[in-house]
Amino acid sequence: MALDKIGIAKRIAQEVKDGSYINLGIGIPTLVANYIPDNIEVVLQSENGLLGIGRFPYEEDVDADLINAGKQTITMLKGSALFSSAESFGMIRGGHVHLTILGAMEVSENGDIANWKIPGKMVKGMGGAMDLVASAENIIVAMQHKSRSGESKLLKECTLPITGIKCVKKVVSDLAVLEVLPEGGFKLLERAPGVSVEEIKEATAGKLIIKGDIPEMKID
Repeated sequence: MALDKIGIAKRIAQEVKDGSYINLGIGIPTLVANYIPDNIEVVLQSENGLLGIGRFPYEEDVDADLINAGKQTITMLKGSALFSSAESFGMIRGGHVHLTILGAMEVSENGDIANWKIPGKMVKGMGGAMDLVASAENIIVAMQHKSRSGESKLLKECTLPITGIKCVKKVVSDLAVLEVLPEGGFKLLERAPGVSVEEIKEATAGKLIIKGDIPEMKID
């Protein structure tokens, strides 16, 4: 069975390393904040000028003045900092973000990502994505494997305007975990519980590399 958004976020939270500075993109990536293991200490950054973001607030704790780049209300941890977006982008462009987790409309087998514009449709805009994909050490994409019309979103080449070139390292979709190899191609690492390798093959338009038995994801 394909994962829901929470399942994708839980699986990505397993990729987080202790001591990392992390930027969470709009959509599914913001949910990762709720599932980071308690024994891991990380610092979450938002490009609108926040460092040290906590979990999403309960209704009684909502502060309308505290929002992330996706305009969602958030909480701040002890020692958190607020600063201008100019300073925030200085941190991003200076290479001080270890991991960026983004949503995507398309990812190519070479690691290109398209996540900011669909021609002819209203989209919020590129936000900080172009800076993030050009500067972060590691890019993980959280996405649905197929579009609503049933077309693959993991492609040989992106068809939508590209946000960044050869930058995605790993994709966690509702069907699978895939590594984007330096030489090109999606290497299948894990499959969602109950999802077969054949289903993933059918859903992947780009080059899919399968070696040995593919284990199911472990989602707590």
